[in-house]
Amino acid sequence: MTTSPDLAALLERLRTHDVGPDREDAPVAVDPADRLLLDEASPLLAGVAPGAVAVVDDRYGALTLGAALLTGAGPAAGRVRVHQDACTAEAALDANARAAGMTTAYDRRGLDAGLLAGARVVLLRLPRGLAALRDVAEHVAREAGPDVVLLGSARVKHMTRAMNDVLAESFGEVRASLARGKSRVLVASAPRPARPLTYPVVTDLAEVGLRVAAFGAAFAGAGLDLGTRFLLDRLGADDAPTPGAEGAAPRDVVDLGCGTGLLAAWAARRWPDARVVAADRSDAAVRSTALTARENGVADRVRTVRDDAGATLADASADVVLLNPPFHDGAAVRTDAAHRMFATAGRVLRPGGELWCVWNSHLRYRPALERAVGPTPPFPRDPRFTVPRSCRPSGPAPRRG
Repeated sequence: MTTSPDLAALLERLRTHDVGPDREDAPVAVDPADRLLLDEASPLLAGVAPGAVAVVDDRYGALTLGAALLTGAGPAAGRVRVHQDACTAEAALDANARAAGMTTAYDRRGLDAGLLAGARVVLLRLPRGLAALRDVAEHVAREAGPDVVLLGSARVKHMTRAMNDVLAESFGEVRASLARGKSRVLVASAPRPARPLTYPVVTDLAEVGLRVAAFGAAFAGAGLDLGTRFLLDRLGADDAPTPGAEGAAPRDVVDLGCGTGLLAAWAARRWPDARVVAADRSDAAVRSTALTARENGVADRVRTVRDDAGATLADASADVVLLNPPFHDGAAVRTDAAHRMFATAGRVLRPGGELWCVWNSHLRYRPALERAVGPTPPFPRDPRFTVPRSCRPSGPAPRRG
């Protein structure tokens, strides 16, 4: 199948607008999985109005803007509907749309009926996590039209047979395209709308005395990842110093990269007079955190913020920052997000405030913490995890980097 000249020209202009450093393995704005998905969907898109098309988890805008071009989307003809879990993906789409003069070609929606009602074609970048895929598939089957076709693409190395099985839970027919460019498309049709929604899942975590709620795309799901458990064990240890300036109970706490909000809920329970802000770039994460806070009776003191690495948080606004930073971006091992989070911690901490975080011990982040936050004395560690405690000194914020 040949890509149309207009579509090829559009895709060539797209950029990642990535804030990370230049790397040989850095993501590209349009990869073979995007191109194959648009080519497979082209016959379907040619026969539907823009308002009958929904896009889920477009990385940089190729799927949304490509579908808009192929359907003639705009103020008069209607707009493609799009949901992106990561706010960084939203920013990239918006930047590419401005550059292409296509800002009126799409509307942003949540993962719900507002996105999917009446949809006949749904384009999806397949997530690696099966829970995230199940969450999307169930919503499409329940909320889109009875003739909806869901097309999802990924690089073959990131696909498993289990993805077909998950789609088959919500659709009567699932098939795979031929591979091209080391990519493949899964096509699901004949939805099973009676299937109940699995997410959010709520679980009791007796080992830490908390309840956790999780939507499908939330990191670690409705469980307790080992890094967070290690950090909570250290924070709750009898010999652990009280985080914050001069040992006083903190007034303002930030859970940076909050995931399902376990650290935020723990902090709100531990320090009843503290205000807690939980920030993450993921829509599933902030929705999960809000539910986790409610399940633990602290919803009135936990405020969720969806942004990129705490970019919207005010300077010198926190006494304590809690952080379990990511070191993967999708399938790639990338630590630049952690470094940006360290810089945020150094900026938002008040003098004397502290960053408590956890990481895989092989990453050796201590020099970066010293530069971004301040003194980081010897810290507890084991072969798997390290829990440092960094103090923001008085005076100007430390040099970032």
